[in-house]
Amino acid sequence: MNNKKIYHKLLNVVKEENIRVDEMLKDHLYTKLGGKADFFITPTTFEEIQGVVKLANEEDIAFTLLGNGSNLIIKDGGIRGIVINLKYLNDISSDGDTLVAQSGARIIDASRHALEKNLSGLEFACGIPGTVGGALYMNAGAYGGEIKDVLDYAYVVDKHGNLVKRLASELDLDYRTSNIPDNGDIVVEATFKLAPGKYEDIKAIMDDLTFKRESKQPLEYPSCGSVFKRPPGYFAGKLIQDSELQGTNFGGAEVSTKHAGFIVNKNNASTSDYISLIEHVQRTVKEKFGVDLEREVRIIGEDKEL
Repeated sequence: MNNKKIYHKLLNVVKEENIRVDEMLKDHLYTKLGGKADFFITPTTFEEIQGVVKLANEEDIAFTLLGNGSNLIIKDGGIRGIVINLKYLNDISSDGDTLVAQSGARIIDASRHALEKNLSGLEFACGIPGTVGGALYMNAGAYGGEIKDVLDYAYVVDKHGNLVKRLASELDLDYRTSNIPDNGDIVVEATFKLAPGKYEDIKAIMDDLTFKRESKQPLEYPSCGSVFKRPPGYFAGKLIQDSELQGTNFGGAEVSTKHAGFIVNKNNASTSDYISLIEHVQRTVKEKFGVDLEREVRIIGEDKEL
């Protein structure tokens, strides 16, 4: 890949201040892990996203979408090609019982906007640290609620660079999954259908969920959030706890002593530390209980060259 050539072509699509070369991705992840991106692009319009995707297709360059990195691990070797981050597409608005949020907005902020507008339905999202786009990508949920319960439709940029409307029913939203990654879509905006409610009632629910989250989750350390999906008939955290794995560490990564479902960056961990510990937890739980733990956190990127 001719990086100089690609850089000059990107200048025809996005502003110079929105293009960074050899950007350290650890600065954009909750885990504080990850190597460099060849190009780190922060578009400010849907049209710019379309332009970047079309350029990547024309030049046969891989492109990767990065939200705010709350449920993601990037390997120490980083990511080749173009990384797109939508942090500047963060508008949230509402009209009646409809709430519209761009994909770079935090889903927490969408839930707070709903509260201010006396709209009920997004209370469950008040403690989810990801973006709106990331929440759709994995059908995020907590405390009995999930995105598929309230999503009406979304606009996406497809793998060809076209802006397309997708109904919620077309996204195959299921437990921590959707067809968005399989289709190669980039969510740019989501429309939620909520219900009128009373401010006091909505706030009481959000306050209760926030207390539960803050009292049970190890928010004092960098982490990638909940590492494993809930196995049918079990709870991942309980299986890990009963396997006496809390406090187990590989390098600087540690199974949280506060919540066994979390692995925290306790002391300058590397991605390799994280991956080794995840695999150790999976092996141990399988040996003790015969249960396969499936990762909820995504692991992408390249290994660091020795």
